[in-house]
Amino acid sequence: MCGANQTIVTEFFLTGFQNTQKFRVVLFCLIFLVYMCTFLGNLVIILLVSSNNRLHCPMYLFISNLSLADLIITTSIIPNMLCIIWLDGHSISTYGCFSQFFFVFVPTYAQCCILMVMSFDRYLAICLPLRYSSIMNPLHYSSIMSFKQHVYLVIFSWACAVILPAITISLISVLDFCGSNTIDHFFCDLVPLLELSCSDTSAVEFEIFAQTIPVLIFSFIYIIGTYINIFLVILKIFSTTGRQKTFSTCSSHLTVVSMYYGTMIILYATPNRRQSLKVNKTLSLLYSVATPLLNPIIYSLRNQEIRKSLFVFKKIA
Repeated sequence: MCGANQTIVTEFFLTGFQNTQKFRVVLFCLIFLVYMCTFLGNLVIILLVSSNNRLHCPMYLFISNLSLADLIITTSIIPNMLCIIWLDGHSISTYGCFSQFFFVFVPTYAQCCILMVMSFDRYLAICLPLRYSSIMNPLHYSSIMSFKQHVYLVIFSWACAVILPAITISLISVLDFCGSNTIDHFFCDLVPLLELSCSDTSAVEFEIFAQTIPVLIFSFIYIIGTYINIFLVILKIFSTTGRQKTFSTCSSHLTVVSMYYGTMIILYATPNRRQSLKVNKTLSLLYSVATPLLNPIIYSLRNQEIRKSLFVFKKIA
């Protein structure tokens, strides 16, 4: 509880990147360029998938939802970050801070769920037909999972992604914030928020830790286990061309998983107080700025169907 001589905080001051005044213009232009590339790259993926009938299949449904999640994350963080860089700090109301936290973690959780669903989908498409099919009793991927079922999985992923951060926000909103209102970060992240609270934050920390087990730890272990099975099946393919083609459909997804989960597990699956805010800020920059920029390049634009659709789109334009 706040003491009698402490003022209840009604707004926070985000300091962003300290000691960067000499490079403010360069940093502003760099972050702005990254944001524009990220925004346009992911927007192009969404437009291509939604407008091209050839891309109306489960793989591209997942890709477009990953791009949508990247758009929401970057738009929730980077415009405000640009204000912080240009003004050397920026104020945000407590409710605005909680709202930013919510709109950052909804797409973050959605990506975790969708990446896990994608690994399950790749397992069904690659492993089951090769392991259990026979000439007399073929097992077809389309008979196991319909497009409608994939849509349900995506809806379920987003539903979980909305509910879990809402629980966290409900717990944070009842905390008392008094004394200092300075957040040494470029957005309202969990660790710096808890550092400023003068209430007991153990319930919030336990709830976040409990969430990370199914959302981060379990899903990451499941994805790794799924890909171990996939790679074992790929190695049994006699055709070198078939082996390379099958592996290429999984390599990009696994690259994104490694980058994304690596930073997320370090950030949120470890006890909050044991991390320095400088490490937290650096890792947050990786998953909120760098990863959304690289996703369209690594995951989507390397895809042959996406490139063909992009070429056709350019010709029409």
